[in-house]
Amino acid sequence: MGAVIGDLLPLAVGVAISPIPIVAVILMLLSRNARVTGIGFGTGWAVGILAVTAVVTAASGLFGSGSGGGGTVASWFEVVLGVVLIALAFTQWRSRADTATPQWMRAIDEFTFEKAASLGVMLSAVNPKNLLLCVSAGITIGTGGLGAGGDIVALLVFTVLAAVSVLVPVFGYLLAADRVSGTLDTAKNWLQANNHLVMAIVLLIMGAAVLGKGVGGLG
Repeated sequence: MGAVIGDLLPLAVGVAISPIPIVAVILMLLSRNARVTGIGFGTGWAVGILAVTAVVTAASGLFGSGSGGGGTVASWFEVVLGVVLIALAFTQWRSRADTATPQWMRAIDEFTFEKAASLGVMLSAVNPKNLLLCVSAGITIGTGGLGAGGDIVALLVFTVLAAVSVLVPVFGYLLAADRVSGTLDTAKNWLQANNHLVMAIVLLIMGAAVLGKGVGGLG
């Protein structure tokens, strides 16, 4: 269990420090319907992470759980994921000067619970970078040989850690809205200005970690 959790930690951190969902939840917490949209987005974000990782965990029995052909397939899959993440990192680096605010961010004031939850799911389960990290986490759990109970524990640990950067601001706002508003606004401005740079660094680190794990599994 410890080795699997250790492998999951960098992947969870990579999902957690994604700038776009953090900016999105901050904008929602600064909007007119802050409580409704904040809770909706946080719920969708966590559910998306859990769903993708759980599906891949369940399916990863196809790859095996240890040595042999199945383990080799899983390792090659991680090698491919690592290369894709590194390629995405260079794409983000080339776009680092672009600080334009996406149109959907400008429409957040009009969001309902359902729209906020849907956006949370999209940014966690459909966003290519987070999707790849969740897929890698699912493979790590599913091929870790933990058994059904261990898989569930590892899945929940990964989901909580990956979702914490969105859930903490939501809970903080619900508990002390007046005291956190200024901090949220400052964080939003910095993340919007440095979104692509942060993403490039995160993707490069995560890509190297996943690639290294895959190459190690082939040895």
